[in-house]
This record gives sequence, structure tokens and C-alpha cells, in this order.
Amino acid sequence: PQIWWLDPELTYGNAKPFVFTQGHSVCNRSFFPCFDTPAVKCTYSATVKASGRGAAPAGIQVLMSATQSTYLEEEGVYQFYMEYPVPAYLVALVAGDLIHADIGPRSRVWAEPCLLPTAISKLSGMVERWLTAAESLYGPYIWGRYDIVFLPPSFPIVAMENPCLTFIISSILESDEFLIIDVIHEVAHSWFGNAVTNATWEEMWLSEGLATYAQRRITTETYGAAFTCLETAFRLDALHRQMKLLGEDNPVSKLQVKLEPGVNPSNLMNLFTYEKGYCFVYYLSQLCGDPRHFDSFLRAYIEKYKFTSVVAQDLLDSFLNFFPELKEQCVESKAGLEFERWLNATGPPLAEPDLSQGSSLTRPVEVLFKLWTTEPLDSAAAASSVDLTKWRTFQTVLFLDRLLDGSPLPHEVIKKLSECYSSQLDSMNAEIRIRWLQIVVRNDYYPDLYKVRRFLENQMSRMYTIPLYEDLCTGTLKSFALEIFYQTQNQLHPNLRKTIQQILSQGLNPLPAMDPTAVAADTPAMVLEDKVSEATNGAISLRDVNVSA
Repeated sequence: PQIWWLDPELTYGNAKPFVFTQGHSVCNRSFFPCFDTPAVKCTYSATVKASGRGAAPAGIQVLMSATQSTYLEEEGVYQFYMEYPVPAYLVALVAGDLIHADIGPRSRVWAEPCLLPTAISKLSGMVERWLTAAESLYGPYIWGRYDIVFLPPSFPIVAMENPCLTFIISSILESDEFLIIDVIHEVAHSWFGNAVTNATWEEMWLSEGLATYAQRRITTETYGAAFTCLETAFRLDALHRQMKLLGEDNPVSKLQVKLEPGVNPSNLMNLFTYEKGYCFVYYLSQLCGDPRHFDSFLRAYIEKYKFTSVVAQDLLDSFLNFFPELKEQCVESKAGLEFERWLNATGPPLAEPDLSQGSSLTRPVEVLFKLWTTEPLDSAAAASSVDLTKWRTFQTVLFLDRLLDGSPLPHEVIKKLSECYSSQLDSMNAEIRIRWLQIVVRNDYYPDLYKVRRFLENQMSRMYTIPLYEDLCTGTLKSFALEIFYQTQNQLHPNLRKTIQQILSQGLNPLPAMDPTAVAADTPAMVLEDKVSEATNGAISLRDVNVSA
């Protein structure tokens, strides 16, 4: 499961095959013999050649998450060495039609030739800015280089913090703000997750919660508090959406989750790991009174534990030793500092950050949402109140997410929304478009269904296909979903195809009535049903959450 082989048709260039690995959380045991636990760290070396031929195929560039690499041209062999100890899940390899360009003094970007100009234009000079900001907060960047490789849309997550070589899905390139946040999050992992790692997957928040906190400190330093608060509001909205779906008593909402035997730790990755973990770290920063003082603590924490793996108690003991006045308060107070409740209580965070510094960006979203959802609807006032083309992406997705939460909407509202915004949204990035199309599907708004078809016909990414197929199959549009899948399945990676088949196969008997005009004359409904019924057994868990590793 760790190695993903792609035919040329599944790449952007359609010219050469591609392969990448994805070890998080416990897949690298299928790649090489290892102690596949974050508690064990080691250095590694690797020699890469094509099996049976003694050399990598012509025109194929091989990269690994290593501090040193050499290429023996006469032999066609790559050699890699990671000089710092890392857990097994951070060993990664990618090979394909990749070329590079330097984008900073210690950074370069790798991508397929057709994507490289876009990657350069989006990231040139930016990564060094983010690294410098992170170093000012948390100490020197210890990994030497920070390179980025953009992977085809089959990459199963958004991004992965492999040391020295961050993996990022190419699909995110069209959304500047999501790209910024995702790369900065992976930069933050260079300190929190890679240098200091959670010793057990039951405390994944030690990497993800701290990295999310560090990410937001970096964005505050580089883009200001208002932008950081807007992105945080968007993510916390998503957290509460997941809480509503799961229920407040669900054990996966704990920060210290019990990992049952036979359960893949990746199944425990959810927004609680990130956002509830972030809220706890933010709570700790507030206890010491000044974020700068907390930055100093985190810098000392990294210095003490770098290249090791830790448990939550290590972090909390270090915190109290760094702030002895809090340690005294913890001893004297019967209630303590509520660390135990934060770690082991189910439900939402015990406290959330003050986001008032983002009100200049979040308040217009709240006003527009209220205009569209207050009865009686004054569509003229709502339509004229804001020009969405001048909004930030995170403002627009926050607005659309709240409309999604309120769906199904009254028919008059969805009709007027379409008249007002549909054509504008067509020209915006995929993060925005998919949300509008989900609104279309959840409201059975047939005039815009052709846009759903067009979107899915041009998407090969899990993050932009699964949510729409889930929504299509939840409502009355399963036959429409079957038709689109039947026509597009050959352009999907087998793993994604299998997942969609599982979604489509749920509750297929009886199939909803199919519109005969929507299916080719030589493709009767039973043929579609038979094809989808070939799906292998497997349960679909919660709706995918599009977050970086």
C-alpha cells in the first residue's frame, strides 16, 4: 500500500510513468524492513536502480527525503543518505518526469515540465521568507535544504512533510492561499514532527497540534494577524462540523486516543488532531501570558528533544519547568491547570482562541450569510452588498461552507444564489468551485448540474472527487453519479476508483430511477449497476478531511 505506481496517463504530462511512496502512518513496512513506529529513529542510506536493468529508466528523475544525494551517470544509479535520525514513516521516494528550478538559497521546486513555470511563479522567494520567519521563532532549520516536489493528482493527501523534500499535490497550485498555508504547515513540521516526534500514534496531536500552532505563528509574522484569524475561523468551523457529525461523546475526539489492536493509526487522523490540538497549545501559550515567551519555551523544547520521540508528559513537564510560577500554581490549586481534561475529555476544545483581530475579514462573511438566510429574502440587497471577486479565498470558502451547513436551502434562495454567483465562481479556484457544486448537489439544483459533470470530468484528485460523489450518492442523484463515474473511471488511479466504487455500491438495490436521456443509449442502467457491483468489500469511514499530513 505504500508504493503508488502511475501509468503515464495519470500524470499531467501523459508522457512517462511515475511512482511515489507515502509512508504515513504505518505503510513503510511494505516498502522496506523497518521498526515502523514513530518511537524509533535512525539514519538511512539507499541505492536506487531499476530492477533487472541495473539503471533507472531514461528521463526519469529519482528523489528521496535525504540530506545527501549523488547520481552515478555511467551506471544510472542514484545514492541517497539521510544523516539525521528520522522515524520510518519519513523515508520517502519519488521518481518521474521531474525537472527543477531554484526558488531560494536553500530551496528548489521539482515538478513535471508543464507545471514547473506555475510552481516557480507561486513560490519563488516565498519559501525562504517562511523559513526565516520560522527560524526567528523556533531556532535554526536543521535539515539543510528545503525542497518541494509537486506530485500528480493521485497523491492521496494534500501534503507530506518528508524532511528535505516536502511532497505536495499539484492540484493545490491553483489556490494561492491554500498553497501558502499548506507549505507553511509543512515548514513548521521541520521542527514539530520531524525534529521532535510523537512517540506513539495515540498522541499524534504532539506533531499536528504543535505544527498547526507554529504555522499560525509564522503566518502572523509574515501575513498579519487578520489573515491568520480568518484561516483559523475557517478551520474551527470545519472542526465543529465534524463534531456535529460524530457526536460530542465520540472517543476519537480525545487528544489522547486509544489505539485498538488492528486499527490503522491513519484512521485516527481527523480535525481534532489538528484543531483541538492547536487549541490546547494555544491555551498553554495563554497561560504564560505572552506568545513571545511561549515561543522561547518551544525553542528550548526543540533544542532539548530534537532527533528524539516524546510523549505528552515530556512536553508538559518541560513547560512547567520553563515556567516555574505555573508549576507552583499547579501544585497549590486543587483544580490544577486542566491538562488532564484537555487530553482525555471528549467533545470540543475546552477553550478557543480570540479571533477578534480577524473581524475585518470574517465580519463581511457573517453579514453576507445573514442576508442570504434571513426571511424574507431580499436578494437585491444581498447581491449588491459584496463583490466576491475581491474577497480572499478563505472568505469565500467560509461563506460557502456555511451555506453548505444550511443546505438544503429554500428553492428561491438557491435560485438567486446561482443567478448572482454561479458565473463568477466558474472562474475561481477548485477549492471554491467544489463547495459551490456541493451546494448545487445538496439542493438538487438541476440547472447547474452540468457544471458538476464538467468538474468531475476534469478532476483526478481524491480531494476534489470524493466529496462530490458522497453528496451525489446521499441524495437523489446516484444515477447521475453512476453515469459520470462510468465515463471517467479510466482516468482515475485504481485506489481512487476503488473508493468511489465503494461509495456508489452502498445501497444500490434498488437503484433510483435513471433518467434515460442522461445515459448513452447503449448503456442501460443494469450495466452500470453490474460494473459498480464489482467493487471490493470495504467500509467507508467519515467524509475525507482535506488536510495536510
